[in-house]
Amino acid sequence: MSDVPSYEPQLTSHNPPTYTSGHSYSLESKGSKWLNLHVNSPGSKPPSLPIFREGESISGQVELNLEKPESLKGVTIEVGTRSICIRFRFICKYYKVQAGTTAVGQEEIRFLDISETLWTPSKTQAKLSGQHSWAFEITLPKEVAVAVAKGEGRMYKLPPNFTEKASPAYIDYRLVVTVKRGAFKVNQTLSMNFAYLPKTLPDPPSELRRLAYDQGSTVCGPDLDPEGWEVLPPTSLKGTLFGVQNVEVECTLAIATPLCYALGSPMPLFLTLKSANKQALDILSAPAAIRVHLARSLGIGANAAESTKFGRTNNHFVTSAGQALFWDSDEQQDHVRKLQGELEITNALKPSFVFPRFTVKLLPFSATGWRASGPENAAVLLSEQVDIATQHTPGVLPRSTIPPGYRRPEQVNFNNTVGFLENGNQRFWHH
Repeated sequence: MSDVPSYEPQLTSHNPPTYTSGHSYSLESKGSKWLNLHVNSPGSKPPSLPIFREGESISGQVELNLEKPESLKGVTIEVGTRSICIRFRFICKYYKVQAGTTAVGQEEIRFLDISETLWTPSKTQAKLSGQHSWAFEITLPKEVAVAVAKGEGRMYKLPPNFTEKASPAYIDYRLVVTVKRGAFKVNQTLSMNFAYLPKTLPDPPSELRRLAYDQGSTVCGPDLDPEGWEVLPPTSLKGTLFGVQNVEVECTLAIATPLCYALGSPMPLFLTLKSANKQALDILSAPAAIRVHLARSLGIGANAAESTKFGRTNNHFVTSAGQALFWDSDEQQDHVRKLQGELEITNALKPSFVFPRFTVKLLPFSATGWRASGPENAAVLLSEQVDIATQHTPGVLPRSTIPPGYRRPEQVNFNNTVGFLENGNQRFWHH
């Protein structure tokens, strides 16, 4: 751990703001609250965690109420990250705001630690008694230094907290007040977990799509707005209809650019199917037959930062984070079916950051009378990596364009349905 690059904490202790409103935590003794931590958190209220966004300071005050004089060694406040994971990508040194990564059955790794001393004994004040109050303000860094190899370090953007049921790893942030007592006495701590949200946003969309959002009109497809779409290479679907007709269908998926979408916004999609068999087109172009999922890839381990290092191992987990809805577009032709689609990026999703990656995956078609042949019967047909941002592009408010009468697919919690860690090998794969 000695190879982790050093980091200079950003502390502000000159006339910091006092506590106004937010979250409060206490330690009690004999029914009396003798240590109190008050944190300003205007964006959230109990019982939810305090939320701090990139660039915001963590401020408040610490109160100490002692019934009799005590010889203390000091009072400190720390902000840190905890990370528990199986050789998680953040191989970092413990500093002090505590933050870090953790994995099931593994010791935590702390990659950020910022501390500030609120009080130390002096010749004029060797003991404390009665009531005391100290205001504090701590600014989190936007980036932290992480050791990636011996003697080599890289700067990584401070990640958001990550805690999910059945997840093999988590990242959390906490604020800790420590009352240091004398020799042969146990120090006492009061801690508070909080949520951190970095600032990321997409590049602006094409002018035609921005105009569609402003006017509440239909989003133009790739033919009318080529600058606004990433058209994936076409793939061939082979199968049989009702067990007698051999059919081949060409499938092309287009994803709206830029390939980055803010939380709480739609991801526009466009699907084109071509075949000489119109019956096959009618069956496969039914909205219920098309399965396009937003699949989150979570990688842990020594090579977690390398996107090419993942495989079918116990350090790679894939879960569905949403399913797209499709409907007929106005651009129909003979032997061609064109469908518009939309995939909702819900606010419940975690934004993209160092270890979770997000990809859009087109799964095999599922329709009555259709049976796929070849490897596509069990494999992903198309895949494209996308990113999830925390904020909208300034001046752009994406709107849903789903026609009336259509309902979004019901979101399925695959972790609970299939089992994430409960299965013996700690793997999850789509079926």
